[in-house]
Amino acid sequence: MDAAAPSPASPVDALRGAVNATVAAVAGKERALRSCPTLERPRKAGFGDFATNAAMLLAPVVGAPPRDVAARLGEELTARLGGALDRVEVAGPGFLNIFLADAWHREALGAMLAAGEAFGGGGAAGAQRIDVEFVSANPTGPLHVGHARNAAYGDALCRILAFHGHAVEREFYVNDFGSQVRNLGVSIQARARGQEPPQDGYQGAYVAELATQIEGAADRPVEEVARDGVAAMLARMQGTLEAFRVHFDVFFFERELHEGGDALVRHAYEELEGQGRTYRSEGALWLRTSALGDDKDRVLERSSGDHTYFASDVAYHQHKRERGFDRLIDVWGADHHGYVARMKAAFEALGGERDRLELLIMQFVHLVGGASMSKRSGEFVTMDDLIADVGVDAARWFLLARSHDTTVDFDLDLARQETAENPVFYVQYAHARIASLLAKAGSDAVSTALDAPDRGAALEGAERELVKKLLAFGEEVAEAAERRAPHRIATYALELAQVFTAFYRDCHVVGADGEVEAQRLALSVAAQRIIARALDLLGVEAPASM
Repeated sequence: MDAAAPSPASPVDALRGAVNATVAAVAGKERALRSCPTLERPRKAGFGDFATNAAMLLAPVVGAPPRDVAARLGEELTARLGGALDRVEVAGPGFLNIFLADAWHREALGAMLAAGEAFGGGGAAGAQRIDVEFVSANPTGPLHVGHARNAAYGDALCRILAFHGHAVEREFYVNDFGSQVRNLGVSIQARARGQEPPQDGYQGAYVAELATQIEGAADRPVEEVARDGVAAMLARMQGTLEAFRVHFDVFFFERELHEGGDALVRHAYEELEGQGRTYRSEGALWLRTSALGDDKDRVLERSSGDHTYFASDVAYHQHKRERGFDRLIDVWGADHHGYVARMKAAFEALGGERDRLELLIMQFVHLVGGASMSKRSGEFVTMDDLIADVGVDAARWFLLARSHDTTVDFDLDLARQETAENPVFYVQYAHARIASLLAKAGSDAVSTALDAPDRGAALEGAERELVKKLLAFGEEVAEAAERRAPHRIATYALELAQVFTAFYRDCHVVGADGEVEAQRLALSVAAQRIIARALDLLGVEAPASM
C-alpha cells in the first residue's frame, strides 16, 4: 500500500508552534528547556480550549515563580496570536489555560476543508517501509472468528500506518509444508475412500467437500492430494478475506523455504553460523537463543536431519530482512505468546535490530452464544458464518473496538441491531444524516459554503466543540499508528458521531440565517469527511443513506 502524502501543518500544530515560540522568547536565546511543553485539551469544561505546562518547565530556567512565568507567557502569547486568542488564564500551580476566539475556530475549519482527503494523514515523523504479516492461518481448514479478528486488526493497522505516511506491504504466510499438510491429504483421501479420517486428521465437513472436489483423491499419491487440498483451501480463504475487505500484497509459501535442497533454510543457517550463534550437540544443530533473552537454546535441525518449525520461522524472517524492510510486524494468535522471546532472539542472532521486529499477540474472541473452535473436530464458527450473520461492517467494528491484547466479548445480538445502541450503526447513521442534510440544502448552497468556510458568523458552543473534535483526528491517527491501536479510531469515530449529534440537535443548519447556514454546512461537510475517513481506516463503509 502506498504511503499517504504529507499533509500541511494542522491548526493545532500551528498553535503548538506559537506556544513554543512564546516559550523561546521568554526564556531568551541562551536558555532552553530540557523537555518540550505540553499542549493538551483540558478534561474539564471552563479550563480553556487548550492548556500548557510551559510555565512550570520554564520557571527554574528563568528563576521565577511558575505563576509569574505563566503570566509573562500569557502576555507574549496574546501579542503573538492577536485576534485568534480570546484570553488566557493562569490556573493552579502555573498552568496556562488558552481560550481561543471564534476567528481561530473558523480558520481551523477552513484549514481542515482545504486539506481535503489528506487531513489527519501523512504525519509520520520518519516514513518507513513496513511489512505486516497477519492471519497466516494454516490452510487445513476454513477461517474462523479468531482469524476474523486477526484479519480485521491487521488490515486496519495497515490502513492506519499507510494513512500516517508509511509504505506498507501486507503479507500472508502459507504453512504448506510439514505434517499438518500431510494430515490434510490423508484426511481427504480417507473421505474419498468412504473412510473416517485418522484420529490426528481433520474431521470437518469441509474435508468431505474437498474429497468430492479433488479429482482422483482416493487413488492419487497423498502428497498430490494434500497439495490440491491446500490450493483449494487457500482459494477459499482468499475469497473469505476479500469479502471481508482484506487484501494481501504477498502470499509467501513455506514450501519455498525448502525448495532447492532447503536453500533458504541453509542460507539462514549460514548467516547464524557467521554470527557465531549456532553449535552442534548430540547430533542436532542448536541456536544460542538463551544468550539473547530466551529461557533456553532452541533446536534448528534435529539429529535426524529434519528441520524444526522454528527453523522455518528463522529462515522466513531472514528472507523478509533481506527484502529491505525498515520494520517487520507479525500479528500472531494468542497461542503464540511463548514464541515471542525465541523469535526476537533469533532475529537478533541473524543480525537484525530486535526492536525492528514487532510481534503483536491477539487475544481470543468470545462469541456470546458462540461455539467451540476446534479445526480438527470441525466444531467452530467460521468467518463466513460471522459475515453472513452480522455483516462485514458490524463484524469488523466489534472485532476492532477493543485493544488487540484484550479478549473481545462479541455480542451478536447487539451487532445485529439497527438502533443507536449499536455503535457502528450509530456512527454510520451520523454519516448518512449529514448526507441527507447536505442533499436538503442543495449543491449550490454547499458549494457556496465551501468557497468561504471561515465566515464571520459567531459560533455556538456546540460548533466550537465539533471543530475541536474534528481537529483531534490527526492526533488520534498518530496515536493509533504509533501504538498499533486501531481501537482508538473506533473510539474516536463514536465520540465524533456523538459530538456531531449534539451539534445537529443544538444548531439549526438548513434554513439558518445567511452566513450562519453556510458556516454550519461547511462544518457538516468537514464532519462527514472525517467520519468517512475514520470508518474507512477501520474497513467499514460510510453509507449515504440508511
